Amino acid sequence: MEESSLKGRDLLSIADLSAAELSAVLATAAKLKSETQQKIPHPILAGQTLALVFEKPSLRTRLSFDVGMFQLGGRAFYLAPQEVGLGKRETISDVARVISRMCSVIVARVFTHESLVELAKYSEVPVVNGLSDFEHPCQALADLLTIQERFGQLAGLKMAYIGDGNNMAHSLMLGAALSGMSISVISPPGFEPNEEVVSQARRLAGDKVTIKAVHNLEAGLAGADIIYTDVWASMGQEEETESRRQVFRPYQVNSRVVGLAKPDALVLHCLPAHRGDEITEEVLEGPQSAVFQQAENRLHAQKGLLVHLLG
Repeated sequence: MEESSLKGRDLLSIADLSAAELSAVLATAAKLKSETQQKIPHPILAGQTLALVFEKPSLRTRLSFDVGMFQLGGRAFYLAPQEVGLGKRETISDVARVISRMCSVIVARVFTHESLVELAKYSEVPVVNGLSDFEHPCQALADLLTIQERFGQLAGLKMAYIGDGNNMAHSLMLGAALSGMSISVISPPGFEPNEEVVSQARRLAGDKVTIKAVHNLEAGLAGADIIYTDVWASMGQEEETESRRQVFRPYQVNSRVVGLAKPDALVLHCLPAHRGDEITEEVLEGPQSAVFQQAENRLHAQKGLLVHLLG
């Protein structure tokens, strides 16, 4: 493989990629997925090491990077919160300088985005955002791969994201803009995405793509090729679960809501799902859902990214 323009760089936001780089990562992910399905080994990163620095629990992020690094010929090392204690047991700058002298790349799953920024500042190796309160770019890469597999392209499609204007909404808006895909983020009043992210997405999108933050389901879902939802209360917001349930109930993705989009609209959810809250069992397990294909694609998308950062 030729040296990537991403080699040695951080990925704190999906907007750290150019449109061409995003396309290249997805192409590599698709190629590696095909090879994995054919049981063709690809030890591209033999001898490389990855540190998983996690402040939050994880299923898909941890497993995709751990298994992915193994399949690429390298090895991942999981560092639990009590072992690192970012900014508590040790300063973030010290953690970054220690780990980056032993590992090839750091994947961090943190509460505050500022922790990632500080890790990247002091690390000598690439730092990847495995989830922060502001963005979740690795999930968005898997989402875009899933959409591309379904429709054969990204440009010209329309996504409707329904729910909290959270980290997931931010990464999807930016990823859609880079991909030439229109997106409407449909949220209750007071739960809109960050205005600076909306403006950034519009700048990246140019004139041909529509980036909207709206409250009305019918308006946001009209003509949508993809319907996406996420939990109403993210990790760290558990005490708000009941109050949010009251506010978000009209925004549940159910068969009526799915019917407002195109007849063959793809249904996505980044998981974990609270069935009966943000999405019904009927829709999650229904024929339009690609939720578990989407979850599997975390593995392939993360492998594509790692190859470009380290290859």
